[in-house]
Amino acid sequence: MARMHVIVVGCGRVGRELAMSLDRDGHSVSVIDKDRNAFHELPDGFSGKAILGFGFDRDHLEQAGIQDAGAVAAVTNGDNSNILTARIARMTYEVPHVVARIYDPRRAVIYRQLGIATVAAVAWTTDQVLRRLFPEKSVSEWTDASGAVSLVERALPDIWAGRKLSQLEDASAFRLVALSRGGQARLAGPELVGQEGDILHVMVRNDAQAELDARMSAGPESR
Repeated sequence: MARMHVIVVGCGRVGRELAMSLDRDGHSVSVIDKDRNAFHELPDGFSGKAILGFGFDRDHLEQAGIQDAGAVAAVTNGDNSNILTARIARMTYEVPHVVARIYDPRRAVIYRQLGIATVAAVAWTTDQVLRRLFPEKSVSEWTDASGAVSLVERALPDIWAGRKLSQLEDASAFRLVALSRGGQARLAGPELVGQEGDILHVMVRNDAQAELDARMSAGPESR
């Protein structure tokens, strides 16, 4: 996984855990929060930068290095602040990976149309935001006792949106078994068409993981 500069807006429990996880993985991290005391909970070994301010303030975003950012996560406790931050990051600074924490899941469809991934607070975990910030990374959900086969979760690359997902499969190496869309899970069928924001659940031979990654990255025309 390529190292990048990530801005985390909000230094509450989720923002803190996210920043610490990114820092441990070798990414450069800037954390923005309006409360100076929030930074006291960051560990002594944290090598990132703490910015006192607001994620929707462009001066504060630029102080955090948004010009060089590959990802922004807006994880404060306010929907409006998070979505405003995410829109500025996505539309003004063209940050490729942006995710916003939301408390009202009914807003998710609107935000997705703006190209902003969301995670509802009721289902929020640090692991989930990392999956959206790094969609090319497979996350193993289950592995059989022999270690030969795993069920992995992957975000659908944009190149597959509007295409039949049966084209993704290789019967001898990996098969799509289900997907999550708009917070709802469904079993995969031969006519299923991908949509932006889909999360795929793929059964794959462990020795074919690289092949699956290549197929997803290359798109349906690679077959």
